[in-house]
Amino acid sequence: MIRSRNAVMVTFALNGFCFASWVARIPETRSGLDLTNGALGSLLLTMAIGSLLTLPTTGSLISRWGAAGVVRFGVFIGTVGLAVAAVGAGVAGSVPLTALGLFAYGIGTGVWDVAMNVEGAAVEHQLRRTIMPRFHAGFSLGTVAGAALGAATTAAGLSMAWHLGAVAAAALAIVVVATKDFLPHATPAEAEANATPRSAFAAWREPRTLLIGLMVFALAVTEGSANDWLAVALIDGYDVEHWVGVAGFGLFVTAMTAGRIVGPVLLDRHGRAPVLWTTMTAAAVGVLLIAFGGHPAVVIAGIVLWGGGASLGFPVGMSAAADDPAHAAARVSVVSTIAYAAFLAGPPLLGFLADEVGTLHALLAVSVLLLPSALLVPAARKPVEASTGAATI
Repeated sequence: MIRSRNAVMVTFALNGFCFASWVARIPETRSGLDLTNGALGSLLLTMAIGSLLTLPTTGSLISRWGAAGVVRFGVFIGTVGLAVAAVGAGVAGSVPLTALGLFAYGIGTGVWDVAMNVEGAAVEHQLRRTIMPRFHAGFSLGTVAGAALGAATTAAGLSMAWHLGAVAAAALAIVVVATKDFLPHATPAEAEANATPRSAFAAWREPRTLLIGLMVFALAVTEGSANDWLAVALIDGYDVEHWVGVAGFGLFVTAMTAGRIVGPVLLDRHGRAPVLWTTMTAAAVGVLLIAFGGHPAVVIAGIVLWGGGASLGFPVGMSAAADDPAHAAARVSVVSTIAYAAFLAGPPLLGFLADEVGTLHALLAVSVLLLPSALLVPAARKPVEASTGAATI
């Protein structure tokens, strides 16, 4: 079981590492392809579209091939796409080729994401204690490492094609080895429960699954808004240097990672609903402090609260969707699809709002969204919690 846990952790970390490696090269992609900001946004949209098109059917693939097989498939498609995008942007100077590569990378990373969450939930069930947030902390640490390597290779003048090509090859090789330690595929009873074509889509008609998805949608916006707009909001709203804005985002990521590391202890002790309500309140208060704080100490406190408050929603949503192992793949696929829609729609909508009220005050939309989403939290309770009102791990 320890080997399976470590294999899942490696898979999460590599997913984050690959993503951050690409993000580190986005400025070079814009200049190399001579794109405007709008054109760059349209190019990046191809990756999100690739993910959204494949996420709804990933559950049926997992039921048929198992999480390990689907992770390998996703990593293969994703790393090939990453390499093609690097060649398109860094060597060929071709927007269509870069878009094709990003579309493939979006397909691969979306499939990879769902399958690793399903496997993480299976390991969590076997361990009989909460561990999913720590897998997501592994993803966060992977993004830090990927960003650091991206900065170093860019400063050293290493071409995008060599950098991302090497990242893609290494990720593929490591994941192929790591997934050998995944748990065995479904038991015969589980395989039978997921064998019919209907099983992959029936989850879209389940009220609890959809409510969890809507809750995760709000919390994905809470996390994604900081990723895209926190640094800009600090620069625009408080007229600080660019490095201060970036440092503020770094503090957010650090707080979020710390929350995911310590979160399992709180979840096991107090249950999902109380912890989620507490973290959502922290995130809402944090945004208010950033928007109206004025003093650096208040803003810093707000960033820490926002980061910690945003840390557990996504991983707890994945765990909740997978409470029934027999239907975990289909339900995680549904919740992931809804969450990815948030990552796709949230940033541009917040951008439009920022044009009207200013970047800093546009962040208040996050606090407003968290109010109704708090009503959805009871859907994420474990079945035993819902019947007893207490956490039982």
